[in-house]
Amino acid sequence: MPFSTLGLRPELLKALKPQDYPAPTPIQSLAIPAVLKGADVQASAQTGSGKTAAYVLPVLELIMQQPRITPRRVHTLVLVPTRELAVQVGDTLRSLAVHLPALKITVVFGGVSINPQMMGLRGSADVIVATPGRLLDLIDKNALSLSAVQTLVLDEADKLLDLGFQDELQAILKLLPERRQNLLFSATFAPAVQSLADALLTDPVRVDVLPQVGTAPDITQRAMAVDAPQRTQLLRHLFQTHGWKRVLVFAATQHACQIIAAKLRKAGINAEPFHGQLGQGKRSQVLADFKASRLKVVIATDVAARGLDISELPVVVNFDLPRSAVDYTHRIGRTGRAGHSGLAVSFVSPDTEAHWRLIEKRQNISVPREIEAGFEPQNVAGPSPTLPHPLGSANDPTGGIKGKRPNKKDKLRMAQQPSNQ
Repeated sequence: MPFSTLGLRPELLKALKPQDYPAPTPIQSLAIPAVLKGADVQASAQTGSGKTAAYVLPVLELIMQQPRITPRRVHTLVLVPTRELAVQVGDTLRSLAVHLPALKITVVFGGVSINPQMMGLRGSADVIVATPGRLLDLIDKNALSLSAVQTLVLDEADKLLDLGFQDELQAILKLLPERRQNLLFSATFAPAVQSLADALLTDPVRVDVLPQVGTAPDITQRAMAVDAPQRTQLLRHLFQTHGWKRVLVFAATQHACQIIAAKLRKAGINAEPFHGQLGQGKRSQVLADFKASRLKVVIATDVAARGLDISELPVVVNFDLPRSAVDYTHRIGRTGRAGHSGLAVSFVSPDTEAHWRLIEKRQNISVPREIEAGFEPQNVAGPSPTLPHPLGSANDPTGGIKGKRPNKKDKLRMAQQPSNQ
């Protein structure tokens, strides 16, 4: 089925470069007609399956079907969880709208001065791509109104529906018209957020594109048993002996990213950290250098796990295991994209073995533990997997196991128990 059968105008079809969009992917074939009909849509598909274009193309078509009015009003609001994804979605919108007349697309996010963004919003915009916090800042300064929004898109919807964004999202929803189209796109929808998604949607079309044989990402998954203190040396060893050209390494904390990058640079490996505390200029430069292969290794927190499209990234390493199986899916999805093969390596130390088994169970995978010569684990015991240290404690560099950390009631109960000291 070619794009020309999906109800898109010639200007949009002309923008679809054959090398980037040879034919509609399954998610595009199913989602585009549903969006064009004005339905609410919840769409999930594997990473690298073309979800961004699956909503960008029909949104642009819907905008062009509307009469042009003055002053301009925001037709579509796209919410994303990270600055980098905001820039990426904005780039996709502009590239696909290149032949459309007088369409204004504005991207706003935190970490940079708000004043240029306020200036850029003069006269509003047809499409706004925003991170929730910066959008609310701009609204507080009366820089824009959401009263005329006709389409709301949540990209990486499960992340935006999670607790970390819940307050901001609810504040934004109160500013939107009740009658609107809602589009939720993500690679995963955890059960914990599905009830929130259901409350947001009205009679939705649900598009779930499951990986099929021959279409699933070609990602080789490996698990390497290693003592925690030896992980940096093992990472350096693997990089050098396997001749990896570029590696995206995931660590649990911002501090760990800094330390690992510094150790790799000391060993002569061009590495940089990437996390939320870096200035936006630095983050943009690191990402640009990495995409252009000027930078060999990036050590990142999960801020890099969502939505980023890094062309032909060969290797992802879980230096620290992700907190949940859902995060594992998004992390390894940075490799093996757009038909290319990839490798995902996870370091498993004795004290994270139980958590790795939990990830295997929830991912329905079984990955044999490998031992690299010279890095044989010496420790056989670790903290109890059912009572990990609280998130962020000095003794728990993995950041804790999601779903296993003591909640408020657990902590209160433990505090009320008599001390044996």
